[in-house]
Amino acid sequence: MADGRLITVAIHTFDKAAQLKTLLENEGVEAVLQNVNLSDPVISSGVRVRIHEDDLPLALRIIENPEIFAVVDKAKPMESVTGEQTLLLPVDFSERSFHSAKVAFSIAAQHGWRVVFLHAYLVPRSSSIMSLSDSLNFDVSQAGESQASIEIARGAHEMMSSLIERVKSSIKRGLMPGVKFSSVLLEGVPEECIAQYIKENRTVRLIIMGTRAASRKAHDLAGSITAEVLDSCRIQALTVPEGDAWFNSLADVKSVSLLSTLEQEDFLALDALNRLMPPGKHLDVKVICLPSNKYMRSTTKAARTALSEYCNEHFPHYSFTLENAGSKLESLEQNGPDLIVVPNRKKNMLLRLFNPGLAHRILFHTDIPMMVIPV
Repeated sequence: MADGRLITVAIHTFDKAAQLKTLLENEGVEAVLQNVNLSDPVISSGVRVRIHEDDLPLALRIIENPEIFAVVDKAKPMESVTGEQTLLLPVDFSERSFHSAKVAFSIAAQHGWRVVFLHAYLVPRSSSIMSLSDSLNFDVSQAGESQASIEIARGAHEMMSSLIERVKSSIKRGLMPGVKFSSVLLEGVPEECIAQYIKENRTVRLIIMGTRAASRKAHDLAGSITAEVLDSCRIQALTVPEGDAWFNSLADVKSVSLLSTLEQEDFLALDALNRLMPPGKHLDVKVICLPSNKYMRSTTKAARTALSEYCNEHFPHYSFTLENAGSKLESLEQNGPDLIVVPNRKKNMLLRLFNPGLAHRILFHTDIPMMVIPV
């Protein structure tokens, strides 16, 4: 039980006051109801909701975000409101997923988006048949597969519930902003589920992918989910490397390296970056334009001049530097940017297999957060 005197946090009708009392008590805040008109309680003039003074900061965070802490009907899936812009966050319930959630909630709070947690689980299928005789076969796989499917789905639901409770706890403690969120569990190959969800939900504005540290990415070379999503996704994507404790929001970004093509893609990428990092909250950002093609000739002086003039005219709150042509993958970490921005052209599956995109290659080269802009 909290100590301190009782204070009034709200005055409502009896029904609304009772709902608020239930909401607060479900989150561990003791609350009492008191009639406003104590001299004549028969005449209802409102009901006070009173709490201990020590619980005020926690209570206010709960009251300001009732849609987050409201009791959810577990029989119904959590869904986004139709037409509401969303930020998609695929999760595997690892610690890097929770760190990515902190970044996602920070960006969503700035733009007024809803966060959607997505987890895809794969149920192993077996077509093995046990032979009892030359003339009699008995399929033993179906029952086992059904039970395995149920257990895997149950485990995914439990882990998602645990993640949601951890997020709610962080919001209550003021460690994460109060942002509306929902969750989706899908059965299938993760990259295919992500692509299908984006295709069916046109409200997704950004996808955030947590990635392993560079020292561990070598194990992912044969089939990284993040790399597959970056290659095929047609919405903006942000990668958040594992262990980057300093990077909690785009407000932390002070220097950006743009992998420039000296073509129209640069303008599209800069415009997308500007919308995600508006000048009101992102000042004094240094943008270094690095030619992404090592064979780019230095005779593109006109293109360099046009890009410089466009940047200075349309993004005066950024300071721009255009580097000379040359191979710059090795120079990324030397420049020490807080964020790498890569314009990403769409490639077909065969071309991606033999010639991965630039974002794909950078993903395995560095631990710097990367924003991929489809062009």
